[in-house]
Amino acid sequence: MAAITTVITGATSGIGKETAIALAKKKHALYLLVRDVAKGEMLVKQLTVETGNHEIYVVYCNLTDLQSVYKAAETLKSKLFAINVLINNAGGIFAEFGLSTDGYELTFAANHLGHFVLTNALLPLLERGQARVINVSSEGHKIGRPAFDELHGIKKYSSMHAYANAKLYNIFFTKSLAEKFGGKGITSFALHPGVVKSNFWDGISWKGVTGFMKLLMTLVRPFMISAEKGALTTIYLATQNGLHTKSGQYFNKCRVAKTSAMANDVAAREALWNLSQKAYDKLLSVTLVKQAEK
Repeated sequence: MAAITTVITGATSGIGKETAIALAKKKHALYLLVRDVAKGEMLVKQLTVETGNHEIYVVYCNLTDLQSVYKAAETLKSKLFAINVLINNAGGIFAEFGLSTDGYELTFAANHLGHFVLTNALLPLLERGQARVINVSSEGHKIGRPAFDELHGIKKYSSMHAYANAKLYNIFFTKSLAEKFGGKGITSFALHPGVVKSNFWDGISWKGVTGFMKLLMTLVRPFMISAEKGALTTIYLATQNGLHTKSGQYFNKCRVAKTSAMANDVAAREALWNLSQKAYDKLLSVTLVKQAEK
C-alpha cells in the first residue's frame, strides 16, 4: 500500500498531468478524476510504465454536472478509507456565456462549485487522512470582484472577468476551509501556477479583453512557462512537510504570496460559502429523492 493517497482533478493535460507524473514517481496512490475516461486510462498506462507505480486509477467526474461530482465522491468513498491530499486542479475559461447542467455560469461551475461539492462530499475521508486541500487559483484573482448575481444569467459577459472572479473564489474557499475544518486536521492552500503555455488561452473571449489587459496578454505570451514548471508549486504543497502553520495561505513560486485586498473580504467569503452550501444542500435533497424512488 502506498503511504499517501492523492485525488486530483484535471490530470490529463497541462499542469495537472505534470503534477500526476511527479506524484506517481513519489509513489502516491493516485485517483484521477477526469471527464475523458479513455484519455485518463491512457495516462494511467503511461504513468505505470514510466514510474512503476501500479496504484493509479481513473474515476469519471464532470465538474459542471454536480450529480457527476457527487457520484465520483461516492465512488471514492466506496474504495477508500482516507484521502491525504486533494488537488482541485481542473478549471476552464469559456469564450461564450453558458450554463452548467445545474444552471450555473460555466466558469463558476467548473472552477469553483464543482470543487466545493467534491471537497464537502469527501470530508469524512479528508478528516481521516488529515488531508491537505490544494486549490489552483491565479494571480488573475487580483482583478476579480464578487458578482454573485451573475451566476445564473448575465447581460454582458467577459470570459476574463468571469475567470478572475472564479480564481478569487478559489482563495475564498481556501480560507474558509482552513477556518472551518482546521480543528479537524484539514489544511488548505491556494496557489498561482504561473502563466503557463497551454491551450487554455484559446478559451478567452478577446472581445471582452481590451486596452491595457489585452496589450499585457500579448506581451506576456513569449515569457510563458512550461506546464512542468507550472506544476512545481502544486507539487511542493502536496509533498512538503511542516506547512500546517500556513494553512489558508496563497502561494506563488513555492512561497506565501500577497493576495488582493478583496481576497480578505470576510463578508464576501461567507456569502460565497453560503451560496455554495445551498447548491450542495439542493443536490443532496434531489439525490435522496432519487434514491427513495428506486
